[in-house]
Amino acid sequence: MTLLVTGGAGFIGSAVVRQAVAAGRDVVNLDALTYAACLENVATVAEAPNYTFVEADLRDRAALDRVFAEHAPDAVMHLAAESHVDRSIDGPSAFVETNVTGTFNLLEAARDHWIARGRPEAFRFHHISTDEVFGSLGPEGQFTEETPYDPRSPYSASKAASDHLVRAWHETYGLPILLTNCSNNYGPYHFPEKLVPVTILNAIHGRPIPVYGAGENVRDWLFVEDHADALLTVLTRGEVGRSYNIGGNAEARNIDLVRAICAILDRLRSDSAPHADLITFVTDRPGHDARYAIDASRIRDELGWRPSVTLEDGLERTVRWYLENEAWWRPLLDRQGVGDRLGVRA
Repeated sequence: MTLLVTGGAGFIGSAVVRQAVAAGRDVVNLDALTYAACLENVATVAEAPNYTFVEADLRDRAALDRVFAEHAPDAVMHLAAESHVDRSIDGPSAFVETNVTGTFNLLEAARDHWIARGRPEAFRFHHISTDEVFGSLGPEGQFTEETPYDPRSPYSASKAASDHLVRAWHETYGLPILLTNCSNNYGPYHFPEKLVPVTILNAIHGRPIPVYGAGENVRDWLFVEDHADALLTVLTRGEVGRSYNIGGNAEARNIDLVRAICAILDRLRSDSAPHADLITFVTDRPGHDARYAIDASRIRDELGWRPSVTLEDGLERTVRWYLENEAWWRPLLDRQGVGDRLGVRA
């Protein structure tokens, strides 16, 4: 199987690429190398004979057609996206252009390729999305695959739109699609603008650790390597036209997550403890969703997948990775917007 992975130089996409290459699949990594991408994420497989990198932008339909013609993928895993909520508040147009128009271009290129090859039944277009399309939960309940869409930010609205396009291309044209919606990811190679890496890096530098509002917002945390494993499971065993929620079974308030990271750093770098003294509450994000929680029973019951990494173990592994890989994250701190408070224009 030749697998085309979009966004394979990003956080989740690179985890998929590394696992797929290690499993012996022929992988074509298509990435535009925007600010959050990093080829160091896939350096461990860069010389593998079953790995190819192509720099291309989803907004360039002609480039996508060339990639399909040259590499003839048997499946597409679509992870490329603008994904930072705060950046979407400041500049929503990039999110519409990439997440909506880019997905449309990829669907059309994939459809033309699929038709040209005689509509093979084994072809798959796997669209990777987020639980944020479902909106915000109260203290109880979980998102299921049947939860109505209710996006609250430009980011989640653009992802919801892309989800709808993918479903429409299946219903209208018969394109064999799969769709997954995941909870919050964390782990190695996480770009340093999201909560977990920001907490780690600010703590080890002795800088204030910003926590929005009172830190009461709840997320279900999913270790990125678990997510990659789930995605490859869905690709090979999922039912065409079906969606699967992927979660880590690890709900935590943001403040508790930050304190847990600080406690790990207190053990590993006791000379600068207590790191929790650096926690600083800041003005909340506009329209900040209160709680996300995933009901992942469908993927468990139908495909036999469940997360293997607990939040405690995953955070320990993540903190240690950042402490041991300064050469990876140090250059990224100089990229546009990293370290700045974004998403306050509303």
